Amino acid sequence: MWQVSARSLCRASSSAWQGRLPWPGPAWSPGTAPAQGLSSMAPSIRLSPAARSLFDQPLAIAVQGLRPRQQVTLRTSLRDETGELFQASARYQAGDDGELDLARCPALPGGSFSGLEPMGLLWALQPQKPFWRLVKRDVQTPFLLQLEVFEGHGECHGRLLAQAQHERAFLRDGVRRVPVREGRIRATLFLPRGSGPFPGIIDLYGTGGGLPEYRACLLANHGFAVLALAFYSYEDLPKGMKEFHLEYFEEAVNYMLHHTQVKGPGIGLLGHSKGGDLCVSMASFLKGITATALINGSVANVGAVLRYKDITIPPLGINPKRIKVGKSGIADIIDALNSPLEGPDQQSFIPLEKAQCCFLFIVGQDDHNWKSEFFAVEGSKRLQAHGKEKPEIVCYPGAGHYIEPPFFPMCAASMHLLFGKPVMWGGEPKAHCEAQIDAWQQIQAFFRKHLTGEPSGTSSKL
Repeated sequence: MWQVSARSLCRASSSAWQGRLPWPGPAWSPGTAPAQGLSSMAPSIRLSPAARSLFDQPLAIAVQGLRPRQQVTLRTSLRDETGELFQASARYQAGDDGELDLARCPALPGGSFSGLEPMGLLWALQPQKPFWRLVKRDVQTPFLLQLEVFEGHGECHGRLLAQAQHERAFLRDGVRRVPVREGRIRATLFLPRGSGPFPGIIDLYGTGGGLPEYRACLLANHGFAVLALAFYSYEDLPKGMKEFHLEYFEEAVNYMLHHTQVKGPGIGLLGHSKGGDLCVSMASFLKGITATALINGSVANVGAVLRYKDITIPPLGINPKRIKVGKSGIADIIDALNSPLEGPDQQSFIPLEKAQCCFLFIVGQDDHNWKSEFFAVEGSKRLQAHGKEKPEIVCYPGAGHYIEPPFFPMCAASMHLLFGKPVMWGGEPKAHCEAQIDAWQQIQAFFRKHLTGEPSGTSSKL
């Protein structure tokens, strides 16, 4: 049996992580005090940034004051705004000097993850309640992250050695949040700090309804004017997903095009899941769209009738017999949709060849909501068959359906509003986390390139 000191183990692993993230600088700041009742020489947690960071930015975590090669368990806890608890834990061994730096020391087997994962304690967070997904409802308040260090590696945690709290914020100082209630529009506009004008984007989520703001807010922190747009199940908008009228979305496009803080001549669209095919429809029929990015979106109309003037696009057919339900009661719906290439379902294929914009498809290759890669490839074929520019397609092996901004924990399964039961979304946690980090950079580079003319300079690392 071979042996290696904990210090050597930490140093040997450090190079594997470097270069993958814009890691905080080496100037450490202490976290909160050691656990109550311990001496000043007791272990303590060091965080960088010390007290507060933006949710899509990395957080450097270290523990000092441990005994040489001491075995400890680190645990993170976070409650969402409904009070539901998310937790992750990992087992570590300190170096010869009693230091434990998560950027250099790999987690040992037996916890929520293993290996060199400096952000593992965040992306590995899992809900205590089954089928629950972490979302941020009020971007004006941060999530409060609790970090704890326990003695030993037992199934039951040992003595508490140190603890700290850290705020994971969404709204950068100076970014303006502006509720929009103009005409029929129900939305929130986020404007970056500064005088502007800024490249503009409309952001759409999927079948969950309501008005999710967190992705739009985080994107605005990076210099974009982003309109988070509700389209059903919010205030006086329709309660259900029976049919959508593109005129509503056209109103939102015109609002952005005429806003003094939005840089023209065109805007971008960003959509996930059902929001993706709505973005394809907007790009195909409406004027003023320069760039459209889809995250696991469809190029066929799904879930509801779409109307625009005298045009009607029916939803893609569904065959419930193709839904597989396992012993756990979780449904796999990946084969439920009909093909938009066959029979009457061809009417559901959105005529994206009419679009006067560039496309980016972000694809999770383990998406179990539907066949995202198939939709991206067929969309590309159709565009090129009509002499249009080939779209960018970035595929991520091991990534599931909910590709969110960086460091949101992967949701493997949750309730699906249309099917009324828990469904699997797919994905492998580590690969999914890496996909979210890379996709976030790809999306920003795509919009900067096409909305501001800046070269992207970004190539997928996966």
